Amino acid sequence: MTARITPQPGIMQIDLYQSGKATVDGLSDVVKLSSNENPFGPSEAAQEAFVRAAHELHRYPSTDHAELRQAIAEVHNLDPERIICGAGSDEIIAFLCQAFAGVGDEVLFTEHGFSMYRISALAAGATPVEAKERERVTDVDALLAACTDKTRLVFVANPNNPTGTMIGGNEIARLADGLPPKALLVLDGAYAEYVEGFDGGAGLVDARDNVVMTRTFSKIYGLGGLRIGWGYGPKPLIDILNRVRGPFNLSQAQMAAAIAAVKDQDYVTKCRVENTRLRAWLAEALAELGVPSDTSTANFILARFASEEEAVACDAYLKSQGIIVRLVKGYKLPNCLRITVGDESSCRRVAHAVAGFKEAR
Repeated sequence: MTARITPQPGIMQIDLYQSGKATVDGLSDVVKLSSNENPFGPSEAAQEAFVRAAHELHRYPSTDHAELRQAIAEVHNLDPERIICGAGSDEIIAFLCQAFAGVGDEVLFTEHGFSMYRISALAAGATPVEAKERERVTDVDALLAACTDKTRLVFVANPNNPTGTMIGGNEIARLADGLPPKALLVLDGAYAEYVEGFDGGAGLVDARDNVVMTRTFSKIYGLGGLRIGWGYGPKPLIDILNRVRGPFNLSQAQMAAAIAAVKDQDYVTKCRVENTRLRAWLAEALAELGVPSDTSTANFILARFASEEEAVACDAYLKSQGIIVRLVKGYKLPNCLRITVGDESSCRRVAHAVAGFKEAR
């Protein structure tokens, strides 16, 4: 590259996203618990719809996602005209930064917040700003104190990744009410379905003109490999996002699988109930081994060790046992491991391995 050819401001500050590893050299019996995937996979209805879609692969998909938006709206009691669909909620996050933040603007998020907030802010030329959390929990006062007249977007994952913690609706409403006039609150609800009766912030979106919600099919619906997400917000804002959205950003096969998945709420309930049961079991089993975690409302727990050295050593030991979890030093949590709640055998395998690690030290 010559000196005359340079990227837009912020691009070279982006560290490439590191996804959860899926293999261990020399081992075949490996359980992957590093990416918060649904261990039960997608529903049979979603799988069947995806297979049927193979017969239409030569056809361009619809550009307005009307059928998918209608299905989402019916299940969640929303206005389909206020829904936008994308390649995972990551793409909706990128749309928001592209549309509402740029050079001279600030994008605010919490210190342990999802890494795509920073990446998408920098890609848009905006300045990423972090607000402290309080014991790994979103601190509304810290977020409000970090706001300036340059703040354009405030991202809050609720439940949060990688902590698994959550704040209540009154606190979220207080945050929305306290934002500067030009700032938009984005509620990232990637794990919302794991909280029974939680609307992910949809009610707050309906009650205000400065709140947008994002959701995904990658977690409880088990469709991470297809990359499908959606957002919900005031119609004028959704209309703006659709101006930067590519016309064919979702394939026909993606939409077919997602429609079938969102309509199969019995399967969602089954996955939520199993996750709740196994999450509680795993957290208690690790606590008994001297590895505490905060109360998680998602499909993972954040296991805390005495030091970074112990966390790294435990990660290496788990890999030697064919168990892949996630080091989260990049999220400013160097003494922690994020462990996806797998099926029952996987959870028992984790607890057994951590016990072995503790005994060996």
